[in-house]
Order: sequence, then structure tokens, then C-alpha cells
Amino acid sequence: MARKPLHDQGDGAEKALDYRWHLAQSAVEIDTTELEFALMRSFEGFGRWQTECLAAVCDLAATGPENAMLHVIRMNERPKTIKDVARLTNRDDIPNIQYSLRKLIGAGLVMRKGAGRSGVTYQVTEEGRRVTDDYGAVRRRLLLAAIQNLPGFSDRLAEATRTLNLLSGIYEEVARTAATHRLGPDPLVPPPE
Repeated sequence: MARKPLHDQGDGAEKALDYRWHLAQSAVEIDTTELEFALMRSFEGFGRWQTECLAAVCDLAATGPENAMLHVIRMNERPKTIKDVARLTNRDDIPNIQYSLRKLIGAGLVMRKGAGRSGVTYQVTEEGRRVTDDYGAVRRRLLLAAIQNLPGFSDRLAEATRTLNLLSGIYEEVARTAATHRLGPDPLVPPPE
């Protein structure tokens, strides 16, 4: 089976680690699984970063997705509908989005305007504008300062963005396929009594 060698930099001796497990048997499975685990770790680290950066500028205990929602609502200084927020964040969990919106409204960062099913939009308040501006300043001072001087990192970020956007589409398509072809009960076997 596939093995990825790990070269020991100390004495030059080659050591092989076995990267195989139930999700990683072939070389492509190993590479895909390594990427997925890096993506999960990055997502969790990103969420913690968002939470801590927001906590540095306001007293709201918000999750990473709630923080992202706040910035998406402010994006381009235009009000957003729930559908806009869901589409821009690639989410379909509308009840959770509604809960987060109520939390942001309760914190005085977002306001709801309009009525009816299609006439409701959300936009940041003046306090929301101040918090997102302050967040941007902390982000520039900490995160962007940490990465801007890494040689070639801008090109790597652009390539990573293209790769992640491509993977997003692939995951969406295979999720639809999996949902369409779920295993169900065997029609030839009677249900248990």
C-alpha cells in the first residue's frame, strides 16, 4: 500500500510513516485525507481567531460563523436578506442563521428592516460599523502583519483560494450525489416487528 516517506533532517536516514487508515488507503486517498484534516484544523483555528479578534473589540461572545455573518452583512455597505447571507456563506441552516441574527440584533450590532417574507433585510448599526472597523484594525495589526512579509505568500494565498473554491464545488456536487443515492432499507427484507 501507499506510504509517504518522512525524511529525518538530523542524520539523513529515511524513515517511513504509515499514513494509511480506513479513509486513506491509496495515494490519492492519503493526499485527500491529509488535505481534509488540514482544512478541518484550519477551520477550527480560523473560528478561534475570529472569536478572539471580535472579543478584543467588543463584549459579545460570538462564534466564528456569527462573526463572519456580521462582516458579510456589512459587505459592500448594502443590506442583506437571509438568502444573501446564506448564499454568501454557503450555508443552508436557516434556523441557525436566524438565531445568530437575533443574537447580533440583541447585541446592537445589526438591525432588521422591512416586513414580510421577502422584504426583510439586515444591516449593521453604527455600533456594528464601529466594531467591524475595530475588528479590521486588529486583524491588520495581528494577522496581516504576521503574513505580509512571508516571501511568495501572496501567490500561495491566491492559489489556495482557487483550490478551496474548486473543492467547495466538488464537495457540493458529491454531497448532492450522496444525498440522492443514500442507502435505505432493503425492500426484500421485511422490517423488524
